[in-house]
Amino acid sequence: MSDNKCCKKTTIGGQALIEGIMMLGPERGAIAVRNPEGEIVLKTEDRPRPSEKRKILSFPFIRGVVGLADSLKRGFAALEYSSSIAMEGEEEESKFEKWLTKKFGSGAVEKIVLGIAMVLGVGLSVGLFIFLPTILAGLLERFIHGNIMRNLLEGGFRIIIFLAYMFAISQMKDMKRVFAYHGAEHKTIFCYEAGCELTVENVRKFSKEHPRCGTSFMFSVMIISILVFSVVSWSNMYIRLALRLVLLPVVMGISYEVNRLLGRYDNWFTRFFRAPGVWFQKFTTFEPEDDMIEVAITALSEVIPEDKESDKW
Repeated sequence: MSDNKCCKKTTIGGQALIEGIMMLGPERGAIAVRNPEGEIVLKTEDRPRPSEKRKILSFPFIRGVVGLADSLKRGFAALEYSSSIAMEGEEEESKFEKWLTKKFGSGAVEKIVLGIAMVLGVGLSVGLFIFLPTILAGLLERFIHGNIMRNLLEGGFRIIIFLAYMFAISQMKDMKRVFAYHGAEHKTIFCYEAGCELTVENVRKFSKEHPRCGTSFMFSVMIISILVFSVVSWSNMYIRLALRLVLLPVVMGISYEVNRLLGRYDNWFTRFFRAPGVWFQKFTTFEPEDDMIEVAITALSEVIPEDKESDKW
């Protein structure tokens, strides 16, 4: 196993897909998916930054919210694309899909399905990790004295629900392959950061847990939500639920800045705060097969910028 020492820290990040990986660089994005015939299908596109349209979108705290929204949109689209490639010819259109195609055309159907998926995905996340902990803490309100204890209890419920949810899906057969691709993504980025040639043999040596993974970001969100929600609290549970929703962009913005700061430095202090996220990756990343690493290398190779300074963390 490599010691994972890096010559640089890159802003290039990825997302595991169905039989594939999406990599996002500073200038380009790439999706590599292995189809049922065993071939790697590659899709690339230029990646204009939202801040190029409006400078205000690059300001601290604002950029985190904008970046997260952009990542969610791209992530759902990439999942839809990878599903269509990996399961090509395996599924027939449902009656509902045929009706949508007849009414709106095939292009519109993809957008409608993607929109529904995004709404359901965001709704599930907000319901599970924002509303449910607040409701559970509210049910125990008679036994709690003071806003601080209530917010700590709510934060505890939020962390427990998140851990239980991630552990449960990590045990699903199909998700184990996705999490193995997640491991391939981390290993490949580690290899690139170490300045090694991107080969299966080299990538295999590196760790599947990466300190700047989105899992670490989610842990930052959990902790910072406790602090932010404690500042603005309310005795009425329904008003608290509304406040949680309104303050969510604030939590995301602060979490993004904290995550960038923790990722920029490597010392005992930053390692301490990154440790929970890195530890939990033992459940969200699995050791990949060689063909998964090949997919990760294909995607990453397409997004490495010519200017080696432009993707520094």
